[in-house]
Amino acid sequence: MAAPRRRTVRDLRRGNRAVVLSKLYFDGPLSRQELGPLTALSSGSISNVVADLVADGLLEEAGSVESDGGRPRTLLRVAPRSGHLVGVDVGETRVRVELFDLALGELSRVDEPLPGAARDGCCDAKDVVRLVAAGLTRVLADAEVDPGSVIGVGIGVPGIVDASGARGAVVHGQTIGWDAEPLEAMLRAADGLPPELAPDLPVFLDNGAKTLGRAEMWFGAGRGARNAVIALIGSGVGACVIADGLPYQGASSSAGEWGHTVLQVGGRTCRCGARGCLEAYVGAEALLERWREAGGTWSAPDEEGALAELLESPSAAGLLEETAEFLGAGIADLVNLFNPERIVVGGWAGLLLGPRLLTPIRDAAAAYALRHPFAQTTVELGRLGPDAVTVGAATLPLARFLETGGRSS
Repeated sequence: MAAPRRRTVRDLRRGNRAVVLSKLYFDGPLSRQELGPLTALSSGSISNVVADLVADGLLEEAGSVESDGGRPRTLLRVAPRSGHLVGVDVGETRVRVELFDLALGELSRVDEPLPGAARDGCCDAKDVVRLVAAGLTRVLADAEVDPGSVIGVGIGVPGIVDASGARGAVVHGQTIGWDAEPLEAMLRAADGLPPELAPDLPVFLDNGAKTLGRAEMWFGAGRGARNAVIALIGSGVGACVIADGLPYQGASSSAGEWGHTVLQVGGRTCRCGARGCLEAYVGAEALLERWREAGGTWSAPDEEGALAELLESPSAAGLLEETAEFLGAGIADLVNLFNPERIVVGGWAGLLLGPRLLTPIRDAAAAYALRHPFAQTTVELGRLGPDAVTVGAATLPLARFLETGGRSS
């Protein structure tokens, strides 16, 4: 067995930087005096770390507060413009690229439709790479940001992400026709990331439901919970399971494929090829198909507009009532399997459906779930809006940045 690696002085300094930077990021502004008890570091260590971070341009003053009998205490915060982050949401019909400052304030964004995605239910990975690269170039130019200030790029994708191989992250997107697409390698190829970005720029890929979950847990409706499920309802359906404060990945990072749990044996054919999946009943694509079968029509050119029309149509009342029961049964499964303290419903379709259906969804979940665990669970809507996937994607490089004490790698 290999001997454990000994911690060096450099490791200690980096760890102290990480502790202080993370505390100021999530709980700041704070004074040097407040940082001591909150980080368990000595006043001398705090002074050294703060001076180091200020010299690197990562901290700035944020006013002052009165102290008991002494001089006012200067407040410190992470400097928003000390770095930039990119979040990418690869949806099933479009690619969204957003540029953020270090405080996750949006600076610019680009939305581009995927060619033919809405018509044939699949997309070419090469199209995704092309749109991501073009979007990166545009958001940097629109915001007039120095490409060298970009800390990293996070990308949320519709599928299972496997980062265990030598080629970098590959994506298994069964519902969109992807089988081990080497998306990271494609992005790093000559026609991938824009040439003005550093070739060793950190790039992180994860499932879109999991990036949504990270965003809601860090900044939204999941904040403060230790055990939660963040549900994404868009064209398809997924979930991010949080167990004891950490995302549960499973043996091969595929945990959370809630949309492909079976709701009805021998039921409707799902896009994954199986029958009776939850996604085949409550995903936006399936919901619109069910409405079409019932005689419904719409004029909007995209799923978002079509679903909005469905919600306004009196003819869809029965369909929506049935959908609320399906979703409630699916949520009951989450309650019985994971015993979460909180379930958050998000995704663009979930946020459209939620205001109308949340009460009947809760009622159905109560009817199908075990009484005791359901009594300990709240079911609520996400708070970050339809941009939550891109915000969550941007937290992937941000998390690495904080963990390394403000270093990009």
